[in-house]
Amino acid sequence: MNDQIEKTVDLADKYMFHTYGRFPVTLVRGEGCRVWDEEGREYLDFVGGIAVCALGHCSPLVTEALDEQSRKLVHVSNLYYTKPQTELARLLVEHSFADRVFFCNSGAEANEAAIKLARRYAKEKYGRKKNVFISMEDSFHGRTMATLSATGQARIQAGYDPLLEGFKFVPFNDIDRLNAALDESVCAVILEPIQGEGGVVCPDPDYLKLVKEACRAKEALLIFDEVQVGMGRTGRLFAHEHYGVTPDIMTLAKALGNGLPIGAMLSTEELSSAFGPGSHATTFGGTPLVTAVSKAVLKSILEDGWIDNSRVMGEYLKEKLGDLALTHNMIKEVRGLGLIVGMEMDISGAPVVDACIEKGFLINCAQEKVIRLVPPLIVGKDEIDLLVDALDEILSGL
Repeated sequence: MNDQIEKTVDLADKYMFHTYGRFPVTLVRGEGCRVWDEEGREYLDFVGGIAVCALGHCSPLVTEALDEQSRKLVHVSNLYYTKPQTELARLLVEHSFADRVFFCNSGAEANEAAIKLARRYAKEKYGRKKNVFISMEDSFHGRTMATLSATGQARIQAGYDPLLEGFKFVPFNDIDRLNAALDESVCAVILEPIQGEGGVVCPDPDYLKLVKEACRAKEALLIFDEVQVGMGRTGRLFAHEHYGVTPDIMTLAKALGNGLPIGAMLSTEELSSAFGPGSHATTFGGTPLVTAVSKAVLKSILEDGWIDNSRVMGEYLKEKLGDLALTHNMIKEVRGLGLIVGMEMDISGAPVVDACIEKGFLINCAQEKVIRLVPPLIVGKDEIDLLVDALDEILSGL
């Protein structure tokens, strides 16, 4: 490690909160599915900013939209209408179940907005105590106090007691437990169609339909958190499309901005009436700069074949990892949909992640033993082959 890299790492550790367990790598440049550190070393990136960089690093399309809009208008606040924000909202509505969009800055903010909308709508519609949320064990919905309270992982909630009241948890994929928990006090069920941080856990084929039926029976809303799995990641624009069910509210972020901070909360027309002027707001939500880029990203995902590529490359990646599992007994299961793939092992994934970095590949773990792969949607077979060959060598060494 040269002096410059040591300086960067040391300065960061000196001046910044230690809220991240960072790897000792300082990344300075990216292009497509590759990034480079300060020493000029190249890495194939199968983290993609944690499912953010759908079109890859430094996509010319993103750079062009960013440059063009930055010369026109960057920020004026939501006291006024702007064209990029309006055009992005229209595009999202035209390609989803929704009628209305609220823009914010992150997935946590989008989920916060969804929680507030559901509770306010229930209050206005029913006028009685109907304010409880059911969430899933091992879920992840964000780090604000409300979204932390909705997250079903004790290790993430640790130290923040008292959490907000009105949240209870049931196991994912267990419709009987959900039905037992659903009563007249529940205003909404919130869940990820595929659990990302929970270890890339897919629902049973009929589970989401049964969840919606249960919600309807108890006059509860259904919220899908598609922050990690939306925007083409699974081989459909939205993950819930695989299961033939639509929510009342959906949240997006991550790949929507391809690296620029944006979140979105979408809902039906009926629900949107609960958010009138002054009921919810954010200073930086949906700035002209960010929404111009997001519009370009969404149009590319829709029109340039990246959804199909995600489906095809995801199947290829799972097939190749499945072949690895035949020769490496430590691999328990390979699962996922499109380009969100989990490889569960019976050992800790940390040594595998570290060894991959040494070989020039960026991967990460969701939970202790699940290798999660969420590369850019533009990834190709050659890049997948390189990673799988490296994993084969690493696992053989273990």
